[in-house]
Amino acid sequence: MENRGNFGSKLGVILATAGSAVGLGNVWRFPYMAGQNGGAAFILIYFVCIILLGLPGMMSEFIIGRHSAANAARSYTNLAGGKSWAFMGYMGVFTSMIILGFYAVVAGWCLQYLYASIMGGVHGDANYVKEYFVAFSSDSIKPTLWSVVFILLTHFVVVRGVRNGIEKASKVLMPLLFVLLIIIVVASCSLPGAMKGVDFLLKPDFSKVDQNVLLEALGQAFFSLSLGTACLCTYASYFSRQTNLLKSASQIVVIDTIIAILAGLMIFPAAFSVGVNPDSGPSLIFITLPNVFQLAFGGMPVVGYLISVLFYALLVLAALTSTISMHEIGTAFFYEERKISRKSGAWIETIACCV
Repeated sequence: MENRGNFGSKLGVILATAGSAVGLGNVWRFPYMAGQNGGAAFILIYFVCIILLGLPGMMSEFIIGRHSAANAARSYTNLAGGKSWAFMGYMGVFTSMIILGFYAVVAGWCLQYLYASIMGGVHGDANYVKEYFVAFSSDSIKPTLWSVVFILLTHFVVVRGVRNGIEKASKVLMPLLFVLLIIIVVASCSLPGAMKGVDFLLKPDFSKVDQNVLLEALGQAFFSLSLGTACLCTYASYFSRQTNLLKSASQIVVIDTIIAILAGLMIFPAAFSVGVNPDSGPSLIFITLPNVFQLAFGGMPVVGYLISVLFYALLVLAALTSTISMHEIGTAFFYEERKISRKSGAWIETIACCV
């Protein structure tokens, strides 16, 4: 079996692991939940959940992964000194494959919409944009092809190894994602009436806080940090012994939260400037936001076109940083447990996800 490899720098550790946490949920879930559940009040509760439960949970996975220096299934076996806890690792591997299969579908849509936005295919009135999404999502071939393309793109990164693949890609993808996000935030917040959207996201409204909001914030903390999916445990197995786990975990939490808040500042100011009440999920990014950007920048067609292209490029990058980490879980498991090459392990994971 070939050498597992490890991350070559502290920056690589932070960006790769933060990329695992940052994903489409930061765009379509966190901003909407914050806006609907008290704005800054929700964000404050979210921070408390992160500090009390999220950060310790991340630290636990980091400790397990680095201590074992093995794939998720073997990590729990080594730590427990027997096979009684191995099922925890196997569940993580299995869960990651299921999530990656679902995630790749939506990521494939993002990739297709990036192509369509470049070619001008998603620029039109509200009915056209909705009809375009319905036609594409109901097509029996195109969504599958784009999903396969995205999985192969992920495969290309993972198969190159930890340092030459995952780390190098993260050092490019994460800064680029942040730059694109800042550009769109500035453009969105410069629109007339944009401050209404900023207030919706950031103004605290404690009257909306109840037990359901507390549970939503707790769930978001676990969801956003990729806790319990074996991503963190697998990545931590590539950490060096000199990596400061608490400092790294804290930096990752801060990066993930900042990007989630910036995503809200990208969406809500533009939406409120044209009087649109944004929703969440796939309909937000494939139907609502294309209409919002066209209405908001209707007087500047070139700017509207560029914002649309940059937005879908951002989504592709966010999805890719997450799919890389999920793919690596299965890849590490297959090539270590089956004692085969990383290339073969990556192909098994890729084919399994495509199926």
